[in-house]
Amino acid sequence: MPNDRAKDVLTTGQVAKVCKVAPRTVAKWFDSGQLRGYRIPGSKDRRIPLNQLVRFMQAHGIPLEGLETGHIRVLILDEEHEFATLLRDTLNAEGRYVVDIATTIFEAGVLTQNNRPHVIVADVSMPGLQSRRLCQFLRTSEEFQGIKLIAVSGALTQGQGAAQLQNGFDACLPKPFEVRQLTKVIDEVASGTA
Repeated sequence: MPNDRAKDVLTTGQVAKVCKVAPRTVAKWFDSGQLRGYRIPGSKDRRIPLNQLVRFMQAHGIPLEGLETGHIRVLILDEEHEFATLLRDTLNAEGRYVVDIATTIFEAGVLTQNNRPHVIVADVSMPGLQSRRLCQFLRTSEEFQGIKLIAVSGALTQGQGAAQLQNGFDACLPKPFEVRQLTKVIDEVASGTA
């Protein structure tokens, strides 16, 4: 799998190339607060996280094809291997996602460390999965706190969904769901509009 991690944060020059505008236009978007990012300490250099750029491009109708990675990295954590494989193959076929699957919590940890997913879709009814601890770990880890979390489960009532959101999940989706419902939620959480 290609290493996309270096492209998770872009310079104004890289953003200008992706959006096909002048770097000063990107600087204006940044300075006006339309395009979120941060400045390098002790410097005037601006940096734009990929998820903020995707959100900005979607909001302004700028085609995503110009992105060098162009892919949202997704990890599906589900003990039902056939279901997870079907989801992976369907999402990968869309061409916008790079999807890994894990059927155990250990496997999910290894894949998270190695591939740095943007979004984790986790079946919260999986035996041994403590959703509150998962959220606490990711939210307090400097390395992983930017990962978005989507809770899925066949036993996800409205009250349980609310509890998962309180635990720190970014979105919930009861099973069964259609793939287009999942892609909509993935896109929303990845771009910060959920």
